[in-house]
Amino acid sequence: MQTLLPIAEKIGALLKDRRETVVIAESTTGGLVSAALLSVAGASVYYLGGGVVYTLKARRLLLDLPDSAFAGIKPLTEPAAMVIARAARDRFAASWSVGELGAAGPTGSRYGEPAGTSVIAVAGAVERSLTVRTGSDDRHANMRTFSAAALDLLAQSIAAAPRM
Repeated sequence: MQTLLPIAEKIGALLKDRRETVVIAESTTGGLVSAALLSVAGASVYYLGGGVVYTLKARRLLLDLPDSAFAGIKPLTEPAAMVIARAARDRFAASWSVGELGAAGPTGSRYGEPAGTSVIAVAGAVERSLTVRTGSDDRHANMRTFSAAALDLLAQSIAAAPRM
């Protein structure tokens, strides 16, 4: 968690300065992205909420995201992460959101992706996505790596966006 806090502090400062908000819909990171953001004093100003959308049922219930939203989209891809990010942003009426899916390990996903794979998307004034492949089956290390990547992508996206 200590490695995530400096990034979360930067994001918190950016969001406060811009008077913008964020919501998180994470899967493989298991709540670490939210925990890092909430560790920053004053998080209630910008953090609207989030959820661990680890299952299809969670996505349906927490994001009101029907299975049809993924029609024609391969699982564990950047487009799938973007569907989740956009749904979370819209559901919470947030300025920004992060959507994350993956396979932390020790085994790969049921879709054929190896352990150590995460897809991350940020939706907001700037939309970006990335795929992280660690090549490792170390669940805990992968969760930390994926969380850091998600926070980095969010920070870069906010910094690149024009002020509203």
